[in-house]
Amino acid sequence: MTYKILPFCLLFFVQSYTQTQPWQGKFEPIDNMIAPPNSYRTASGAPGKAYWQQRADYKIQVVLDERTNTISGNETITYYNNSPDDLSYLWIQLEQNVNGKGNDDFGQFNNGLKDGITARQMQFLTRAIDFPAGYSIKYIKDSNGQAMKSMVNNTMMKVLLDAPLKSGESLTFSIGWSYPITDRSMFLLSREGYEYFPDDDNTVYLIAHWFPRMAVYNDTEGWQNQQFQRLGEFALEFGDYEVEITVPEDHLVASTGSLLNPESVLSNTQRERLERARTSFDSPVMIVTRSEAEANEKTKSKRQKTWVFKAENVRDFAFASSRKFIWDAQAVALASNTVMAMSFYPKEGLPVWQEESTKAIKNALEVYSEATFDYPYPVCISVNTSNIGMEFPMISFNGGRPKNGKMSKNARAGMIGTIIHEVGHNWFPMIVSSDERKWMWMDEGLNTFIHQRTVAERYPDFNSTTPKSIVPFMSGDKNILRPIMTTSDSEILTQFGANFYQKPTVGLQMLRHSIIGKELFDAAFKEYANRWKYKHPNPADLFRTLEDATATDLDWFFRGWFFTTDHVDMELSHVKWFKVYEAEQNIEQKKQNIQVKAGGEGKAPASKDFSNGPEVIRMNATPDNAYGGFLSRLDEEAVRQNLSGKNLYEITIKNLGGLVMPVTVEWIYTDGTSEIDRLPAEIWRKNEYVVTRTFVKTKEVKTVNLDPNFEFADTNMENNSFPKTQKESDFEKFKREAGDSNK
Repeated sequence: MTYKILPFCLLFFVQSYTQTQPWQGKFEPIDNMIAPPNSYRTASGAPGKAYWQQRADYKIQVVLDERTNTISGNETITYYNNSPDDLSYLWIQLEQNVNGKGNDDFGQFNNGLKDGITARQMQFLTRAIDFPAGYSIKYIKDSNGQAMKSMVNNTMMKVLLDAPLKSGESLTFSIGWSYPITDRSMFLLSREGYEYFPDDDNTVYLIAHWFPRMAVYNDTEGWQNQQFQRLGEFALEFGDYEVEITVPEDHLVASTGSLLNPESVLSNTQRERLERARTSFDSPVMIVTRSEAEANEKTKSKRQKTWVFKAENVRDFAFASSRKFIWDAQAVALASNTVMAMSFYPKEGLPVWQEESTKAIKNALEVYSEATFDYPYPVCISVNTSNIGMEFPMISFNGGRPKNGKMSKNARAGMIGTIIHEVGHNWFPMIVSSDERKWMWMDEGLNTFIHQRTVAERYPDFNSTTPKSIVPFMSGDKNILRPIMTTSDSEILTQFGANFYQKPTVGLQMLRHSIIGKELFDAAFKEYANRWKYKHPNPADLFRTLEDATATDLDWFFRGWFFTTDHVDMELSHVKWFKVYEAEQNIEQKKQNIQVKAGGEGKAPASKDFSNGPEVIRMNATPDNAYGGFLSRLDEEAVRQNLSGKNLYEITIKNLGGLVMPVTVEWIYTDGTSEIDRLPAEIWRKNEYVVTRTFVKTKEVKTVNLDPNFEFADTNMENNSFPKTQKESDFEKFKREAGDSNK
């Protein structure tokens, strides 16, 4: 080995912070990027003492007409003005109008004509031209039966009040309405409607967004009355529901809430089985079997019956109805209550729905409850349908269906993942009630985070999202990428899954596993969920709570991960190997014909590997004036002895992607062992583009790697090692493969 002697000086203590590129303030507070705290929302991220939110209770009677595929109803709304403001009008959501002629639809996402287009693609493009979609509002009356004035603007209806609804008062009024139910196969991303089964001439109805609903009025924006454009979903108030659902007599109804009249709508056998299911914790009980459902399909009753449900403190209400349903149920014991997990599915879902659906509900209920708070409602229902996953309080509509009774492993995993995900939405946003119309990531991202945790813990053989999953997206064209903090309807349809589901999930995984730590993060995430259950959090409330409950400055992370399209690309630019000069050691080395230079001639040119051996640095005596006014002195010989035989490695890391992150350094030694050092993100505070750090190692190093476990979604792992790994060229790959084929 050839050694060069360099002055040691203050190698450990002085760093050069020269930054040749513009300072971007990556560690500055994000206070100017989020809503300021006030008496309603505190600086800690918790609801303030003056926090308020509105409330709306509903009494609804609805009739499903299978002959005409229409639904009609009347509802009485009691609206509570808990705000400090007097309201001269109310806004009500009319989501069914989104399918009406002339309204903005998904044509803006699917508006290209080309050679060779399928009939279904053309249908999405033109929508159902002759279909009379949307509400017919029959009346709006006050509590005295007097007509109330209203104005409809697309998917929003403004109800004008004769006198302002004062702060602290309530108002009761009623609405009569009807609309034709949409055929879900005709509308792109339709979240509700009906599915027709031509083989047995029957229909499964998924009834959601079906009644006029109060818009949210809150402290941050007043009325949330953005138009419904399908991608940005819903902002809703909590309330109690009493709902009477009239359907054909041979239909089964799965619904939000508790069934109040089982004796009127269920047979004695069905009630007995349901009662048995309440104590069946190990496996589901069949409430309606396949043979019973198939017998039910063969005749269509012309009579009707009414199912009565009650739901307390929910923000929405949905139901499904069909004579095709097979039904199973199982009890799930949580720490504070027992929940009935139920699945409804047509025979076309067999056998996998009977095998997996209720089991998936149970797994989701248990993991989500542990991560946040116990599921508070009496039932949790999964309904099988085609090509959809959509959530509502206590009930979800979930796609995934075998072909000829068979399903691939990946398809089964996708079906189970869909059920877990939609069940998980009971927490986000059905209870932790964020504004989906404005911030899709606040419900989809947080829910996907726990959904992926459920999959990883309960289905370890399935693929689940990891930091590697987001690399293709974050490596994309910056001209079209948008930050997570983009409002729901402004995202590109092809990107919203990656940006609003996966990227927030990966960010939270990084916080949990690599930045904060599981124990501290889990407690903080649970704190957020409990602070904001049955309330309306904003992004600032989440950001502040995670910092408040962990004592960790995370503004750098929120700024980069949520507010920019920067990506992670850390380059291990160089590694230098040093040893401290020792006279006796070097005399011995001279005997071995190893040349030692005794003067400080400057550092050697950068090496591509460790083959030239270490550079030797000389430890000089510390001059007295370096101590300033201190009278005590270091034992310099002891310092020298501590470094005797040790290896000093200076590494230089460049931030090429712009996104600051912690740095994980893996050392692989010449004896085959390895070790990991972790550097916090704060190393980038003084220089956001390049940092240099020195490490002392007893063993000699063979290889140095950055992010060996792929914790931080580094988009280019080819520049993460020293010595640099040589990527095989296309020509070399061709020669190798050609050689292999000739063997």
